Amino acid sequence: MRKRTLITRGSPQQVLVFGFALLVAVGTLLLCLPISIAEGHTLSFHNALFTATSAASVTGLVVVDTGTTFSYFGQAVLLLLIQAGGIGFMTLTTMIALMIGKKISFRERLVLKESLNQNSTEGIVRLIRKVILYSLVIEAAGTVLLALHWMEEMPPGKALYHGLFHAVSIFNNSGFDIIGGFAPYVGDFYFNVVSIVLIFLGSVGFIVLSDLIDYPKNRKLSLHSKVVLSFSGVLIAVGAVIIFIFEFTNAASTGALTVAEKLLSSLFQSTSLRSSGTSTLDIQSLRQATQFFMVIMMFIGASPGSTGGGIKVTTFAIMTAAFVTMVRGKQDVDLFRSRISKDLVYKAITVMFVGLFIVVSATIILSFSENQPFLTVLYETTSAFGTVGFSAGLTSQLTVFGKTVMILLMFAGRLGPFTIALALQSKAKKDLYRYPEGKIILG
Repeated sequence: MRKRTLITRGSPQQVLVFGFALLVAVGTLLLCLPISIAEGHTLSFHNALFTATSAASVTGLVVVDTGTTFSYFGQAVLLLLIQAGGIGFMTLTTMIALMIGKKISFRERLVLKESLNQNSTEGIVRLIRKVILYSLVIEAAGTVLLALHWMEEMPPGKALYHGLFHAVSIFNNSGFDIIGGFAPYVGDFYFNVVSIVLIFLGSVGFIVLSDLIDYPKNRKLSLHSKVVLSFSGVLIAVGAVIIFIFEFTNAASTGALTVAEKLLSSLFQSTSLRSSGTSTLDIQSLRQATQFFMVIMMFIGASPGSTGGGIKVTTFAIMTAAFVTMVRGKQDVDLFRSRISKDLVYKAITVMFVGLFIVVSATIILSFSENQPFLTVLYETTSAFGTVGFSAGLTSQLTVFGKTVMILLMFAGRLGPFTIALALQSKAKKDLYRYPEGKIILG
């Protein structure tokens, strides 16, 4: 009789947690190899673990400089971790299984369904093929576009390598770079537009990408795609306007830029808030009002089934619709002339409060252990939970304990609070009775 392991008897959520932990562990061991470290540099095990978690969770927070600390082999390991973390390790293993002709079992389809935030297993393998295809095509296009641009300032081979690394990093919303930051490109229209498109395509999710590609044939979008595209567009536009206004007279950030460059940089940072963490401005130089606004945007994050984190745009959309429903005195929560079930509303509330609990708890703990300003700590913890990667300067100064807390935050942020909660709970039991309805006064 075959021995039952976590893979064969665990819930889909537990398999995802175990698989992600295994991915981080393998990445950590590879980064610890001497061949991964550039000559003249060292890397502790804890820093390797932090970096591997940051890459696999496509966060982008770093405790060492990526471009100078790691060799080409080490950077390749990071790139593979970013790719696996962005599209999901289950997606990669399924692709390999399909390539060797292995049949995907029903249990594996259940795990894939959970990994891609789908409601059913129907068409899940077909979606996996699309995910791989879309990722490769978009990353290849990004590689070529960025490489052509960088050929003006570096040799073709180096430009192609930089184009590949940053196209994969930006599309997967990871925030890693090997050129020491993108501040020199704050007014570079070409680089900004290419990056904004890559970030947006990575943040809306593969389900939405599939809908958009099929739109000329079907002439319709699913409710999910309508919600993601509309709310993402509003969040990006509102974010760009607020950053532009708040930083317009800030000499430390955008004060020296032209109006066009201020608009471009504001749009770039706002788009990155969907979960990219790629920045052309110095985050530490931004006003506190701007930083706090960014905390809210990072907490919301990207969309389900995307390369980003946070509580997700759809959760924010449902909560907003529920608020409007209560204000108007209506009974049903509606979005785009579709009624949202109470189960989805309850799930949105659960995800939001679990996310708030995680961020607030981590902020309190780090405020005590790191002795740093509260807003700086809140900014960093939200960035880690939302797998954004923006840093207000705290990450590089963290103690070993602080790095451990951030590792756990990035881990939870990539898998999602709901998945973590389901993985930890025992098998669900159906209630055999209901209590009588009670009345509580609110407001």
